[in-house]
Amino acid sequence: MPRSNRPRRTGSAKASWKRTGESPELDLERARSGIARRESAPDGDWMVRTMTARKAEKTYICPGCSMAIVPGIAHLVVWSETHLFGDAAGLAERRHWHNNCWTGRTYRYR
Repeated sequence: MPRSNRPRRTGSAKASWKRTGESPELDLERARSGIARRESAPDGDWMVRTMTARKAEKTYICPGCSMAIVPGIAHLVVWSETHLFGDAAGLAERRHWHNNCWTGRTYRYR
């Protein structure tokens, strides 16, 4: 008996986008938020990660301006890459900064 190449199940939700020809929508904000980037300054090397407004759920105090970062505001999470006591200690001492406070702090070193 010849083999049948038809799919056995109809209505599979997993492959429904294949039948319609439409690909699932990509959320760029979600894709960019989890990647940390390295920045260098005269005070050391820093790892910087973007926290989107959707993921910001707590209130933090920005070390640059001493103002509150309220939930629902996009900001940056920053930690030292070259901490004296290692990477784990640098990650444990991470701080939440406003975007403008973090970029403005580099002008202090000029």
